[in-house]
Amino acid sequence: MDWGNVTAEDLIDALREVDWSSPPRPLSEFFSRFTVPRSYAKWNSRLKCNLYYYRTNYFIMITFILGLGFLRRPLSLVAAFLTALSIAFLNDSFAGTFNEKVTRTVRQFSPHLAAKMRPPLTPVIRGRPSAKRAIYICGRPRWVFVFIFSAGSFILWFISSGLLTVLWALAIGLLATILHASFRTPNLKARLNTFREEFRSVWRNYSEL
Repeated sequence: MDWGNVTAEDLIDALREVDWSSPPRPLSEFFSRFTVPRSYAKWNSRLKCNLYYYRTNYFIMITFILGLGFLRRPLSLVAAFLTALSIAFLNDSFAGTFNEKVTRTVRQFSPHLAAKMRPPLTPVIRGRPSAKRAIYICGRPRWVFVFIFSAGSFILWFISSGLLTVLWALAIGLLATILHASFRTPNLKARLNTFREEFRSVWRNYSEL
């Protein structure tokens, strides 16, 4: 695969669809061999290849650096959690799954309360919904929870004064990721893994036909 022809949008889409549950690469491989790219084209191709291949390692590294930043501002950890949750609620799949799990848990203790948490029925005209199906969480529109968690996170960020510390930690983590991806020489495993992912993608698209 010629990573030089892969655009940033293609890389982001691939990272969004790929399986993130795979274990990280061993440290002996992660810190194995570093060389300076000979040209901009080589650097561009190497950067995209390593970002894709070592994605789990980079995620853990950034999370660890952010954790060190949160140690100085413990309240910022709660603010970051609320911020991430409010952003996650904007995803239809996450919001629906979250609503189902909460409703299922509440049903075990209070079936009557769980029944009130059901979303309202969408009117159906000629076998089709009359409007686009809205996303509800615990019987309330999604935007209500997005607003509540966003407001709560904003207040906690303001009280803790830790936003600048977290931004510095995030910048350091991203800089470390870019430096490693720029100078880590792609090995044979990375290339073989890329071909395997390409085959899985093609096979998945073929099976959906």
